[in-house]
Amino acid sequence: MHVRRPATLASLAAELGVSRTTVSNAYNRPDQLSPELRRRVLETARRLGYPGPDPVARSLRTRKAGAVGLLLTENLSYAFRDPAAIGFLEGVALACEDSGQGLLLVPASPEREDVAAVHRAGVDGFIVYSVPDDDPHLAAVLERPVPTVVVDQPELDNVDRVGIDDRAAVTQIAQHLIELGHRRIGVVCMRLARDRNDGFVTVDRQHAAHFHVQRARLEALATAFAAANVDWTTVPVVERFDHNTACGSSAAAQLLDRDPHLTALICTSDILALGALAEARRRGLRVPQDLTITGFDGIPEAERAGLTTVRQPVLEKGRAAGKLLVNAADHTRPRTVTLSTELVIGTSSAAPRMSEERWFGP
Repeated sequence: MHVRRPATLASLAAELGVSRTTVSNAYNRPDQLSPELRRRVLETARRLGYPGPDPVARSLRTRKAGAVGLLLTENLSYAFRDPAAIGFLEGVALACEDSGQGLLLVPASPEREDVAAVHRAGVDGFIVYSVPDDDPHLAAVLERPVPTVVVDQPELDNVDRVGIDDRAAVTQIAQHLIELGHRRIGVVCMRLARDRNDGFVTVDRQHAAHFHVQRARLEALATAFAAANVDWTTVPVVERFDHNTACGSSAAAQLLDRDPHLTALICTSDILALGALAEARRRGLRVPQDLTITGFDGIPEAERAGLTTVRQPVLEKGRAAGKLLVNAADHTRPRTVTLSTELVIGTSSAAPRMSEERWFGP
């Protein structure tokens, strides 16, 4: 049986009567060839069965992998399930497309210590998406001699960062509720550290939070309500390790079971707030007549539900991170991109009713 030998770059060049550099440019530097010549090279390659330059050999030669690594602090499926993460991922992908880079997702579950995935990743740089400051995967990334961009958290010196002003954004929510007259509030927050805690949070744990975004939001709430004569140590805060609507529902239940006279629930994400809305409906509470609920992120599902929230530009956040990483070689000093947010006042917030009227009738 005769087996046809696969075509090589050299045999393709000989077939075409051009140099090997010309063939290589058809794949790696198409701008160096006329469209007609490049088309002839590619058509001949298909006819002869030439698969193109070996990417491994190319990476060894150029010391470039041609890909961006995106480090997630969640299991991989989270990137395709959480609406804010999906929007962010789309923005990164758009930036990679614009620069001709590939994208490698590197999951870093908070319950896993193994950082082998970071060491194995064949990438030219990392985008680190919202991890705690003590995450071992983050430490492994920073040990590698490649550019790094942190998105949202943690705040690090000498590393490019993209994010929003979380304190200012959540202060807008607090001021909105204070102006409406709310003083008896509860808070549902995302995880504060890598250890699992699904329950009430002490003030000490809030101050020691390793997730800087959650810490900043809680501190801003404490400051704003303290100015309105609310003792923050009396404000119940419930933490959820996992981020889904079921967790938002159960957290809201914990708060309302402890204090059924709460007039507002502040949730540090829209996902948690959507769960809180479901729990309010289950209890027969009207939102906002009986209970105000707010979120954070501005995901489409929340806005369709009429949630009062903060809209942040998640797609632009991803695109900005990708651009910073691609252009990292052109800069020697760390850069920070702070994106704007918008308070969206929906139908889920209103002035509180008097507790006697609310619970016992007029």
